[in-house]
Amino acid sequence: VAKQTSGQASQSQKTSESQKTAKKTTKKTEHVLEQTPKSLLIGTGMTLLGGAMWGMNSTVAKLLMRDYQLDPIWLSCVRALFASLIFLVGSAITTPQKLAGAVKDVKSYPKYLVTTLICVLLVQVSYLMTIDWTNSGTATVLQTLNLIFVLAWVCLRGKRLPLKRELVGVLLAFAGTFLIATGGNFASLSLPWQGLAWGLVDAVSTAAMSILPVVLMLKWGNMAINGITFLMSGLILCPFAQPWANIPALDARGVLLLLYTIVCGTFLAFWLYMAGVMRVGAVRATMLGTSEPVMATITAVAWAGETFTFTDLTGFAMIIIMVFLVR
Repeated sequence: VAKQTSGQASQSQKTSESQKTAKKTTKKTEHVLEQTPKSLLIGTGMTLLGGAMWGMNSTVAKLLMRDYQLDPIWLSCVRALFASLIFLVGSAITTPQKLAGAVKDVKSYPKYLVTTLICVLLVQVSYLMTIDWTNSGTATVLQTLNLIFVLAWVCLRGKRLPLKRELVGVLLAFAGTFLIATGGNFASLSLPWQGLAWGLVDAVSTAAMSILPVVLMLKWGNMAINGITFLMSGLILCPFAQPWANIPALDARGVLLLLYTIVCGTFLAFWLYMAGVMRVGAVRATMLGTSEPVMATITAVAWAGETFTFTDLTGFAMIIIMVFLVR
């Protein structure tokens, strides 16, 4: 009886300790997931700054292609190669085990290739081609149409119809794109058809970027996957761009612009935006991400001397409103 009582007491003590441990773990988890006012404020700032850097980067790319005759393929190749080095070094410092695991995960190599071709190479090339044919503001706004394709994917996967507000957002997006493309003149295109075509390709590939690499990034981390896929993208483009044989004549201004598009416009903008998403959540980040097309339009006017008509700005506004309706 004494042994049985002792055993029951021991078991009761273990249960009590287990419950205390569970409560501590729950409290820790709640603390990690808690969105404090300070965390939300910092996350908001990071998201806005990341989006603004992306918007500025599009105008910087336009200046490089216009003033220094940089080919979009060459710029895509060089930017991917140097950005990959920053991502890989960052991953080696912060998450070395994940980087090593991603490299050793040979079975995922086909997934790396698909992600590289669609979510990195095609996104970079189509975006720069759109900027080259149009301007940074228009290219960035057209890229925002990716939300429509993401919505289509979500509805198909969830076997549901779009909500009323989502349908309104889609209609606004189509109307805005029509205004941008035609300038309000139904008889002709005011936007080069090549620019419109590349813009739509960019929107589709950007939508794929928010879907295809998710599993890989959850497994191995953002830094490691981006480092690997950016490196593969740059290497694939090398035979076409031949960056070693077509080095452009850049002055001090051109070098600074190139450094900005690699370090700030690609790596730092992505890091700030994703860090902001972790603090404010995906929905808030999508809303705050509208700083990208706004900044792209402002810098296109201020730095590149672009002009936008009232019809263009109305179309931009319609597409940005769509962002708030399609979540």
